[in-house]
Amino acid sequence: MSIVGLDLAGVESRPTGFCILADMKAETSLVYTDKEMLKKIRESKPRVVAIDAPLSLPPGRNSIEERTGIHLRESDRELLRRGIRFFPVTLGPMRKLTERGINLRRVLEAENCVAIEVYPGGAQDVIGIPRKQKGLEKLKAGLENLGIKGLNSQMSDHELDAVTCAYVGKLFLEGKAVTYGTPSEGIVMPKGETKPK
Repeated sequence: MSIVGLDLAGVESRPTGFCILADMKAETSLVYTDKEMLKKIRESKPRVVAIDAPLSLPPGRNSIEERTGIHLRESDRELLRRGIRFFPVTLGPMRKLTERGINLRRVLEAENCVAIEVYPGGAQDVIGIPRKQKGLEKLKAGLENLGIKGLNSQMSDHELDAVTCAYVGKLFLEGKAVTYGTPSEGIVMPKGETKPK
């Protein structure tokens, strides 16, 4: 059973972290183009693709460029309620990422692939391991403490976040995750409350 985790970049010129997690062993790489990413996903035949990117717009918005006062989804409000920091989907740099995420989800679902939105920073908060801003060695050690094998000190922040995404995908398949918000615009997160750092 393989799970793919993606720390998606907003544009193809920036690296996307890619992780295949099987039997708690992570294989990571950096990919750039949608074509390259989709080829690797198809080859690994995952049960779920867990993507760190908004995969939906706030209800009431017709497009990411539309100028309205609607900026938050129910899942975003739930993150706020739990004190988990995030960037709203309509914030400048998030717009391209949101667009890319929605398009990727559409392609995957057309191929009968399950795509879920995840948020590695928030998941790390809930699990109680350090985010990348605290240092990559600390994040790597936190992931290893969860039982994930195959990590090394050469891995980039994008790869380690992709590993976190894949781990949340595993929890989702095992029924050990919850969805913040509605099923159509929700963020899948580990069960539990945010733990103090």
